[in-house]
This record gives sequence, C-alpha cells and structure tokens, in this order.
Amino acid sequence: MNNKKPFLSLLSTLALTGFAADHTNFIIINLDDVGYGDFSFNSAYGYKTPNIDKMASEGVRFTHFLAAQPISGASRAGLLTGCYPNRIGFAGAPGPGSDYGVHPDEMTIGEVLKQKGYHTAIYGKWHLGDAPQFLPLQNGFDEYYGLPYSNDMWPFHPQQGEVFNFPDLPTYEGNTIVGYNTDQSRFTTDYTNRTINFIQKHQKEPFFVYLAHSMPHVPLFVSDKFKGKSEQGLFGDVMMEIDWSVGEVLRTLRELGLEENTLVILTSDNGPWTNYGNHAGSAGGLREAKATTFDGGNRIPCVMYWKGQTLPGTTCNRLASNIDLLPTLAEISGAPLPVRKIDGVSLLPLIQGDNEANPRESFVYYFNRNDLEAVTDGMFKLVFPHRYVTYGAYVPGNDGQPGKLTNIDLTKAELYDLRRDPGERYDVLSQYPEVALKLMNIADNMREELGDNLTRKKGNARREAGKAVIKK
Repeated sequence: MNNKKPFLSLLSTLALTGFAADHTNFIIINLDDVGYGDFSFNSAYGYKTPNIDKMASEGVRFTHFLAAQPISGASRAGLLTGCYPNRIGFAGAPGPGSDYGVHPDEMTIGEVLKQKGYHTAIYGKWHLGDAPQFLPLQNGFDEYYGLPYSNDMWPFHPQQGEVFNFPDLPTYEGNTIVGYNTDQSRFTTDYTNRTINFIQKHQKEPFFVYLAHSMPHVPLFVSDKFKGKSEQGLFGDVMMEIDWSVGEVLRTLRELGLEENTLVILTSDNGPWTNYGNHAGSAGGLREAKATTFDGGNRIPCVMYWKGQTLPGTTCNRLASNIDLLPTLAEISGAPLPVRKIDGVSLLPLIQGDNEANPRESFVYYFNRNDLEAVTDGMFKLVFPHRYVTYGAYVPGNDGQPGKLTNIDLTKAELYDLRRDPGERYDVLSQYPEVALKLMNIADNMREELGDNLTRKKGNARREAGKAVIKK
C-alpha cells in the first residue's frame, strides 16, 4: 500500500465511534460482470468513466480484491453475509424457483446495521433466492426494488428452448411483483433515482444503500441518453451510464454535506463473461474470466471513498475480499458481529492508510458446491487439480450471442508468483516448494473445517443445513 503518510490516530478513533453526526452512512455499489480492466483508470478502451476515475483519485483503489466466488449468486451471498458461500450452503447462481437461498439463521449486512438503527435499502439485483423467505425485506432491508436474479433469466435468452426454459422475469417492489419482462433500458436510471431519493429522505439518519446494478450483465440495455455515445458500442454505452450513476450518487452526497460521514464502496460481483465478445468486459490481462477460479474470474475492481478518511490517490495492494465488507461496516458503525462464525476481516486499517496493516493473510478459492480449487497469500497462488471452463478455445460470440466454451482438466498442482505473473501463466512450484507447502497447510486447515469435494472431505453441518430450507 503506497501513500505519503498514515492518517492521524485521531481519525481512527473517530471512525470507531462514528464520524460526524455520530454515525457513518454506507453505500455499496455492486456491478454485475465488470472485469478488472473495465474502468478508464485501469485501461478501458473506447469509453471513459470520469466519475469513477475521480472517485479512485480521491479514495483508495484496491488492486488485489477478490470475489467470494466467481459467480453472481454465490459472490453476493458472500458479500452480504461475510462468509465463504460454501460455509452457509450457498452455491452458483440460483434461478427461478430455486429451493435454496440465504438461510434465515445467517445475518446480512442489512441485519447487522439495523442493530444500530440504520435505514436500509437495496435497489437492483438480489440473487440470494426468490422464495418469499429469501427476499430482501425478510433479510434486513426496509426497501427493495429490482430483479430477484440475473437479467438474462427470462424468455428472451438467446438459448431459450435449447438450453434454458425461463419463465417471465419479475420486477419486485418490496415483496410484491409489479411487472414482468420490464423494459431493462430504464433500470440503471431507476435504481439511481431511488438511491438518491433514499439518501435525501434519510440524510439526517444513519443509512445503508446496496445499489446492485443489473448491468453490464447480458443482455445489455442502455437509456436513450447514452445510446450510441461510446466508441466501443453498446457495452461502452452501458459503462458510461453506470459511470453517470456513480457520479449522481456522489454529487448527491456532496450537495447534502454527507461526504465526510459516508463510506462509498464500488466493486463487482465477479469478472467478465468474455464468451459474449463485444457485449462483455475485460479481465485486464488476468487469466480466464467469470466462472473460473483463475484471477480473471475472482479478482475484481474495488474503489472506496470516504472524505477525510481515505487519503486521495491511495493504492492498496493488500489481499482483500468482498466477504470483508460486513466486518468492516460493523466495526465502523459499532454494530455487533453475527454470533455464527464468519470468514471476513475488517479492512478499516487499509481504508485509513495504515501501511503496516495486513488484515487478510490468505484466501481460499472455493467454487461449485464445495470444491477447493486454489489458495493464495496475496503473493503466491497454489492451484489444485480441477476441471475448469476455458474461454480461449473458441472465438467469442458477438452482439448478444454467446460463444462456445469447453472444459479443461488441470491434472497437477501449479504455483504462480502473482507479483511477477498476475496472468498465472508460469508454474514455479519447483522453485518455491516451501511456499507451496505453506499454502497447502492453509488449504488443509480449511478442508478440515469446511470440507472439499475434490478430496472427498465432508463439510460441516451448517453448510449441509443451508443447502435447502423450502418445505415442499
């Protein structure tokens, strides 16, 4: 982490007790399928993201920030509960009528913050189950408007009738369905306006907004005000509208005098879905993409801005994850952590510029139901034998049509030096056997606790109990 000097200890004290107006507000902007290279501050081509770039220049940019899993539902479950998704029986991307979702015994960020009197809202994509007991209002949120799962889970999917048979896509207002197959070109603007209205309504009270944009997950839609504006076509137009949205939220905070007591976090659920070609983003040179545990799938952009607390232009290279957001917000707000064990750690020292802090010493890459596919200490990554989908065997699709994918078997463990090889191309296990042994020990400890289907180690009862809670 490089900056000119750490913040004064006084600021740390203020953060722990609530900064200004005796509370700190929180806004998490979670994008869908945005890759590591999809903002102009990180080499995006053919469009600009000036509001996000400005946020990065005034805040902290995390360069080694990992999704809980490289797929939408599981990643969001990890973000909102602070747990590796397999700990709570959550996997994949549950679709319409799924028999599992967020377990009622697990606490979400919304439920944690409501212990301290926060007003909470989610606008956008939920994806933690669509049965009534799984929806946001039953899991810590006062307001909800948006989609219960991915925006391509509808009758107009390009593979409808061949691979999928999706029903009509509902739009929810609270617990009520208010429409089906809604015009998706309005969603980015609708979510943004609702967020602004919520901030204005609760400007003198503690609030938490989870702005979970449906875009730029395919199918891509954009409002007329940004249609045809970029050099990269529809994907660029969509990214420009997302940047506008971020700018509107930040402008609202500034005009209401809330910048100094509001932490804004911008990130993504996983890497890009690159087999959609010109309707997909960029992994920024990282290996593979969404739905793989190579870093093109797990490593995601993350920017945090909190005026007076984040040192402008700071870059943090420490290992961090979206499962760390719950304990971070809990520490800042003074809210008690969940009684049940979580896996996240507080990132507050990194947000405040502590050069010596290293709250997350390792991360395990679980995928599918309970496959432990890799482990990292932030410098090296040990990848275990497993089958994975590769994006490089065929030409990607175009204009909303997916390209073909194929599976590959990694037949032996490989070690990558992420300091020199972030693209995970060169196996250096023979050069660093002691590093591989250290990482193997970390993985073995997690296997004992959470199990591992790849080695036939069973998980704990908590995970088993979380798999399905609907009584049929």
